Amino acid sequence: MTILDNMLDTGATAGGEMRVEDDFVRLADPFRPEILAHCYRMLGSIHDAEDLVQETYLRAWRSFEGFEGRASLRTWLYRIATNACLTALEHRTRRPLPAGLGAPATEPEGDLSAIPREIVWLQPLPDALIAMDAASADPASVVAARAGLRLALIAALQYLPARQRAVLILRDVLGWRAAETADLLGLTTTAVNSLLKRARTRLAEVAPNADEVSEPSVAEQREILDRWARAFVDADIDALMDMLTDDAIWEMPPQPMWFQGRAMLRRLLTFRLTKKYNQRHRRMTQTAVNGQPAFAVYASTEDGDGSRLKAESLQVITFRGDRIARVSAFRVPGLVALTGLPTEMEV
Repeated sequence: MTILDNMLDTGATAGGEMRVEDDFVRLADPFRPEILAHCYRMLGSIHDAEDLVQETYLRAWRSFEGFEGRASLRTWLYRIATNACLTALEHRTRRPLPAGLGAPATEPEGDLSAIPREIVWLQPLPDALIAMDAASADPASVVAARAGLRLALIAALQYLPARQRAVLILRDVLGWRAAETADLLGLTTTAVNSLLKRARTRLAEVAPNADEVSEPSVAEQREILDRWARAFVDADIDALMDMLTDDAIWEMPPQPMWFQGRAMLRRLLTFRLTKKYNQRHRRMTQTAVNGQPAFAVYASTEDGDGSRLKAESLQVITFRGDRIARVSAFRVPGLVALTGLPTEMEV
């Protein structure tokens, strides 16, 4: 239970007891998933986004009695959340992915254990946290929401100054009108249009071409992902290579090294799956992250008894056509728990 939930349930404040704002809970709670997604787009961190959503709802709850309805409650919540994010970003650097830092590495058999503490990495957002696949959702809205949360786009947004980032998200991702965006940010429409133009120019320099995130049909994707999971668990390197594009990328945050090209990835996976850890049992459980297919990867530990598997990484898959163009394998076991999956399981 969050601090806000507790306050709303008990009606407690620092000054004593007060009546629970039932209307606020009923009206504001349905917007929580999209406000979380908005804060995540702004910040690139699920943990920071959750903190800012908490702050947004606390501010809104405390001010709810004075809410005059001049704008919709949804717009009001976005205003509070956006301003909170802009403040939070004042003293923060961008959150990168490894492929956004320098050239690809060339020694996949080397030591990959070094973790630089000075880099604050981009984090993935499990779909489960924003109910992206709710049966009641409009299909077109679901497609748009997924496109607006893809890892490549979130990473590209990190290159934009905070206010440009906010304008581009509100205008191009959420589809707000220029006048609405200007009102929310306290700017003129001319200023919003200028910021949007600069943001689009910069994004075009760092974001992938739309063709690079095209996906196969649902049935084809399911078949490819099933083959991918079997090949990874069985350490079938040839099968894995057959599913990759020639210029495929493999990255493993928080490790800074990243690798590109089928030949280099063959060396990397051969070393990691068949040489260094050839005796480990593995299992893959499919999930969804950033509107993309993903796998929770479980493996037996080197010093364990082999009876249990522990979460090792969260693989986020990016397709280009019917092949896999990028694997972002987040080697942070705690992220698996955010998908709703267990962090341990029996062999």
